[in-house]
Amino acid sequence: MNADAQREAVYGAPPEMLAVRDDLTPMLSQYADLCEEHDDAVVLFQVGDFYEAFCGAAEAVARTCEVTLTQREDSTGTWPMAGIPIDNAAGYLERLLDAGYRVALAEQVEDAEEASGLVDRAVTQLITPGTVVDEELLDAGRATYLGAVARGGGDGENGSDDDAEGDTYGLAVVDVSTGECLVTGADRALALEELERLAPAELVVGPDCDLPDLSFDPMETPFEPGAFDADAARETLSAYAPRPDAVVESDAELRAVGAALAYAEYAQGDSKLAYVTRVTRFDPREFLQLDATAIRSLELFESRSARAGSTLFSVLDETACALGRRRLEAWLRRPLVDRDRIEARLDAVEALCDDALARADLRDHLSSVYDLERLVARVSRERADARDLRSLKTTLDRVPEIREALAGTDSDLLSDLRDSLDELEDVRDLVGDAVVSDPPQEITEGGVIADGFDAELDDVRGTAEAGREWVSNLEAREQERTGIDSLEVGYNQVHGYYIEVTNPNLDRVPDDYQRRQTLKNSERFYTPELKEREDEILRASDRADALEYDLFCEVRADVATESARVQAVADALADLDVLRTLADVAVANDYARPEFHAGDTDESAGIRIDAGRHPVVERAQDEFVPNPADLPRGSVALVTGPNMSGKSTYMRQVALVTLLAQVGSFVPAKSARLPVLDRVFTRIGASDDIAGGQSTFMREMSELTEILHNATGDSLVLLDEVGRGTSTADGLAIARAATEFLHDEVGATTLFATHYHDLTDAADDRAGVFNLHFTAARRDGEVTFLHSVADGPSSSSYGVEVAQLAGVPASVVERARTLVDEPETDADAERATDTGRDGVAAAANGEVDEAAEDGTLAAYVDGLENGHRESENPSRATATAETTEPNPELEAVAEALREADLVDTTPLEALNLLSDLKGRLE
Repeated sequence: MNADAQREAVYGAPPEMLAVRDDLTPMLSQYADLCEEHDDAVVLFQVGDFYEAFCGAAEAVARTCEVTLTQREDSTGTWPMAGIPIDNAAGYLERLLDAGYRVALAEQVEDAEEASGLVDRAVTQLITPGTVVDEELLDAGRATYLGAVARGGGDGENGSDDDAEGDTYGLAVVDVSTGECLVTGADRALALEELERLAPAELVVGPDCDLPDLSFDPMETPFEPGAFDADAARETLSAYAPRPDAVVESDAELRAVGAALAYAEYAQGDSKLAYVTRVTRFDPREFLQLDATAIRSLELFESRSARAGSTLFSVLDETACALGRRRLEAWLRRPLVDRDRIEARLDAVEALCDDALARADLRDHLSSVYDLERLVARVSRERADARDLRSLKTTLDRVPEIREALAGTDSDLLSDLRDSLDELEDVRDLVGDAVVSDPPQEITEGGVIADGFDAELDDVRGTAEAGREWVSNLEAREQERTGIDSLEVGYNQVHGYYIEVTNPNLDRVPDDYQRRQTLKNSERFYTPELKEREDEILRASDRADALEYDLFCEVRADVATESARVQAVADALADLDVLRTLADVAVANDYARPEFHAGDTDESAGIRIDAGRHPVVERAQDEFVPNPADLPRGSVALVTGPNMSGKSTYMRQVALVTLLAQVGSFVPAKSARLPVLDRVFTRIGASDDIAGGQSTFMREMSELTEILHNATGDSLVLLDEVGRGTSTADGLAIARAATEFLHDEVGATTLFATHYHDLTDAADDRAGVFNLHFTAARRDGEVTFLHSVADGPSSSSYGVEVAQLAGVPASVVERARTLVDEPETDADAERATDTGRDGVAAAANGEVDEAAEDGTLAAYVDGLENGHRESENPSRATATAETTEPNPELEAVAEALREADLVDTTPLEALNLLSDLKGRLE
């Protein structure tokens, strides 16, 4: 039985209980009923201070939560039982969620002291990965989405493939903890790409939706198909948007958002989520499209290394509050394509860069801001306590100060955000007047409502206080009346107020004292008057506690009516925190403001970056070599060079610079002039998908297919080692054909890193294809990577040297070097000569073999001198007389090359030397 089947097996009423259903005790019968009603989850059943599970569910809870499996015995049998403490449930619930379980909390919904017979219980909350609202189970810095996917066409039960919308998919996500609700629709490919980007923790899939394996692992939850019915979805959505058709644009979108909201309501107890005040539709094409492969390859949120801080998000995350942290993630997942909006963000970042005082003040104030979105959601769900309301007030108290900090900034966006910061004085005053400054956590035991807020409460409190004052003076009065100096007046919750007299003084006890309790060394008494005062105090205290609770609920409900206003403030604070963060990072790391082309479509409107840097790698290394990028629009740059020389880092840094710019951030470069891209594609790295039946090469080809089909002239494409998963001939052919297709048919700006040196010839055939390489130096067999990009192709990949650096046994390295240095076939010999020619090019490009011990350049010179020896191979018999007979001019050229001091020769001097020698040869 697989894991999913094991989990499903513990859902529902235990079969062994159903077998004796009529004989079960009332409590176990109630448990079985709730399990039947919620047969999609493990029911945790409140018994006193614990949540209990029975039978198979108990065994699962004990195993997963590592708690003791006990048993409960009654006349019907022995039932396995396991429980978790209610006061410390969060950690155990987290373990159950991580193990893939859905959990239904069945709580006591009436006071046990007031219940006649069995205490009534009901499931008050369904806890699943996409519907958690407990702060202890949430990541403060990340949105937790519940997603729903629906296919267009049909009635929700039997969607028709013949429908015009049959290939349209709707996608909706709801963050139940904050009230954020997003909906979109697109064709299947684009909708799935957006699903990958939003990565909901839980997914409800509509009828006839055929989803492939996803790059992330959401919990797929079955839900009643009727929720996807168009009429039912419209009715659900109308509670959140009076005109549903003004929010959604297709049947698929309507059904997706309706089902998502219906499931969220079901999880929260079948009631409307009043704090979902805005259902927002978006078009994926309004943002720079990043598929799951690109997000993973560029390491935006998850690193493939174990180094801390090795993602773009971690480098940028200088946010001061949870609101900003979630907004930063959202901006990185969805960079803009609207140039005006990008420039507005850049203007705001620049204004904050120029105003250090405003930045510091903003950080100060924002660091005191609580998570307004989740606070107001708890208020609306009636789960907020008094401390939550005080936290809300503390945050709103910062709003006037934040407005003041923004007063002098010069940016339209900052001005708009300042204007949108509603100070909510009415809400602040209400909470400030109603709730004490340091309230207790419990809201049912008094001490929550401030004096002076309610006249009736003040009167009741006055009565209780007067009674307590009378009691506090009773001890002195009774000591004086009885002459017993050791007499004490006390109180405990079991016996109430009492007068305590030690045994030696019992003979002096007045006749009106009535015995209440006998102790070892004393007796406790009460008087009729004390009893009357006690009853008066207790009645007043109970009445005060009840009044306080009612008043608190009224205040909380009044605050809940202002959810939309509070959420608007939360929105503005989140944006401000991200803009301030981007400014802080820009100043601290010497980022520059990028410029964007004014809508040009010619080749000049390409990517031009001066001294670009990788924002993550430069933070992880003591030294980083900046590199330029000059990529005309629609060009293909073939990047060659040794392994570990920086090719992949270079390609990623170009992509990250463009992505950051479209987020609205300054970029790690001296300057950058960029186009607005529509998509970034990556084909970097390789891995098998064994479970999915795909080899490394098949995965590679699948990713390449996606790029070739979907890239446009406004896209940036990064390709790394395409074709390496098959034979050299096939791989080179695929790489060459892909290069030509991207250049001729697609027109996407492309960086293509390759070890296929023959591929560099494509630059000779197409004007928009050119070569770049990463330089290296070799001395005494040791290779030094210079991490510097230069024009032209590389002469070598230095694979043997990299193997040596990696620690491959010396004998293997030496054998590999022998095989490389001694061609065994005619074709190898020809390639060796070609490599020699590449060595001349490498010298011209500044790629220097300092020792030339197995020297491509020296080999070529020797070949010039001794061409007649090479002509022993019949395949070379067509050589001209100039290369088969001694020639004074060739010998002079060879001698000049021998005497050249290549170690101290600059690239320009090398080019001049080669030009002179070429003229002499001609």
